[in-house]
Amino acid sequence: MQNSETTLVTMPDIQQAEHVLHEVFGFEEFRSLQKDIIENVLQKKDTLAIMPTGGGKSLCYQIPALIFDGLSIVVSPLISLMKDQVDQLTAYGVSASYLNSSLSPQDYEATLDLIRRNKLDLLYLAPETLLKGNVLNLLSGLNVECVAIDEAHCISEWGHDFRPEYRQLSEVTGRFEHAVSLGLTATATPRVQKDIAHSLGLTDANTFVASFNRKNLYLDVVTKSSPLQQTINFLRRHESESGIIYCFSRKQVDQLTQDLNANGFNALPYHAGLGEADRTQNQNAFIRDEVDIIVATIAFGMGIDKPDVRFVVHHDMPQNIESYYQQIGRAGRDGLQADCLFLFSYGDAAKIRYFINQKEEEEQRVAEQHLQKLMGYVEAHQCRRIKLLEYFGEHFNEPNCGMCDFCTGDTPEREKITIPVQKFLSTMVRTEQRFGYNHILNILLGSRRKEVLKFNHDKLSTYGIGKEFSRPEWKQVYSELMKQDIIVREIEHKSLKLTPKAKEILKGDQEVFGVIEEPVHKEQSKSSAKSDIESLDFNRELFSRLKEKRMDLARKQGIPPFIIFGDTTLIEMSYYYPQSAESLLKIHGVGRAKAKKYGDDFLGVIKSFCKEKDLNERSKSDTSKKTTLVKKTLSKDSRPFQVGQMFRGGKKVAEIASEIGVKEGTVVGYISKFVKAGHSIPTENILEASGLSAEEMDKVRKAFDEHGHELLRPVFDALDEEIPYDKLRVVQLYLMVQDSA
Repeated sequence: MQNSETTLVTMPDIQQAEHVLHEVFGFEEFRSLQKDIIENVLQKKDTLAIMPTGGGKSLCYQIPALIFDGLSIVVSPLISLMKDQVDQLTAYGVSASYLNSSLSPQDYEATLDLIRRNKLDLLYLAPETLLKGNVLNLLSGLNVECVAIDEAHCISEWGHDFRPEYRQLSEVTGRFEHAVSLGLTATATPRVQKDIAHSLGLTDANTFVASFNRKNLYLDVVTKSSPLQQTINFLRRHESESGIIYCFSRKQVDQLTQDLNANGFNALPYHAGLGEADRTQNQNAFIRDEVDIIVATIAFGMGIDKPDVRFVVHHDMPQNIESYYQQIGRAGRDGLQADCLFLFSYGDAAKIRYFINQKEEEEQRVAEQHLQKLMGYVEAHQCRRIKLLEYFGEHFNEPNCGMCDFCTGDTPEREKITIPVQKFLSTMVRTEQRFGYNHILNILLGSRRKEVLKFNHDKLSTYGIGKEFSRPEWKQVYSELMKQDIIVREIEHKSLKLTPKAKEILKGDQEVFGVIEEPVHKEQSKSSAKSDIESLDFNRELFSRLKEKRMDLARKQGIPPFIIFGDTTLIEMSYYYPQSAESLLKIHGVGRAKAKKYGDDFLGVIKSFCKEKDLNERSKSDTSKKTTLVKKTLSKDSRPFQVGQMFRGGKKVAEIASEIGVKEGTVVGYISKFVKAGHSIPTENILEASGLSAEEMDKVRKAFDEHGHELLRPVFDALDEEIPYDKLRVVQLYLMVQDSA
């Protein structure tokens, strides 16, 4: 590493890498697979790395670049991202630059001069720039030690973002004889992975596939009923936080932006219909925290490296799982929790299917398969991560992820709906399966509409027998029938037909379970998972002052605030109150270069605040983390209240689960809500529900002592992911009850 501020002594490669991780970037340890990939690259072995967005791909080439003597090249199609990456590296004291079409002739030539004089560790290039004769000839005469090809899925025709110029890269990389090749991508199905390896000449490369599971993303699918009100309700739980809302069309983007601003939110639009200058201005305003919300079509997001995006809302349905995964991947890159809300309607699915039908036959077939996979995700009555990760060839075996609406009990409890289903199916039989949903519903509700009277359907035995449910509730019954393949819709005439399953139900040989609940009620009563920022017991007032200092410095330097320090760093400062340069270096994300450049500014704010409030510095080994429970009232008719009363009355978790027909983990979740609402419960029967051995319990208690019990993920990670979330949640409940006693 010839140009950065940290000089390495002679030591084994991986020790050098760990030294750079601590001293330059200020991180305590590598994330999953980073160490293995970096070690492979340092040994000059060609490498293919598939890691999810936010998984730390950049460090896999940045750290080797600081250890190699020569130049490392990074090829990326994301021009907007290059400047941010270079600005971040410069803030860490690393010598880096970029070449692309956004540079003025003078800046372009200045960068070429730095390259000629061997003044760079890292050079970022767009693929078309690398393919230029003068640039390629210049680089061919230098000691290029690593060629990293980011967004490598762009080389595959089977990928979601194919770029023809990527196909030429394998010919180019061969000109750097002594360079190791590293292909990186965040989204690649097994088929695309093979295509990348073949097309880049990496068939003999070591391949590393990290889990596609973004543990810090809370996944929530809600039936779309009143989309503007649902969006506003969600945003009010994320006040002053950064987020992206995706819409289907430019018109919807503009309308929703106007509506949100009229309701007091700070939003800007982004779509291809805006001029380039307006798009750039709006994007920069978002990156620099001058606006909280971007309302966008899918044109927005590629190349956005803003780590503190706290939410992504799909106001309309994306076209496939890959697009959905990539878009939610723009949230929570700093590792803190982010919420992903998907407003789903069958109307949106029909709209997408209409556009699919305009395609050529083969394209239609592929697009329909993609849509069906996405429908399988939103309609599943199981953990959201199972279907999502399955698409990428990964099996998710955790009994409870703890971070989706299904696993946290935020989806309505399924109940027996056999009788209303039989009423609906019987009406279909009595009308000879010749009619659609609305006609069947009008019969059940006893409507006097002319179509009902015309066919004498007011004389049927099922006429008016469905008045106990509202139209929205019957729509839920219909949705369940479609989801569970009990009925199908005939395409040409739109009539409903029975499947073999329906006949078993009509005979009484099969029960049906599902949800009958008006969607708007769910949204009004639903409590979103709290983000880490809301849950951790750090000082909010100090955090706010540090953010103001960060914004002030960012404006003066003309850079995004996160380049100075991320929210994770400010949160730790607001908890530990570091008072010296030495203590500051122990804070996550504070390397020596940043401590030198910004340390006095932030220490000044912290010292002044601590003096004003009479606060002392905390050691990072301090285990006295406490949290104040947020009390939330419960209706006496609610399932959590009823379950809490059953447990309080002496019933065990397993007994309650069996009695009401849910998993034990769901019962524990209900009891937790009961306790958070301020109700007391006995502690003696709680721990036995965990099923942990004495040895396991000892390890778990120590992990909770070290990390606190506000969040389960740090405890889960500390236990090497060996103790399932369901078991940890039981111990968490026990500790919560003890704290509230």
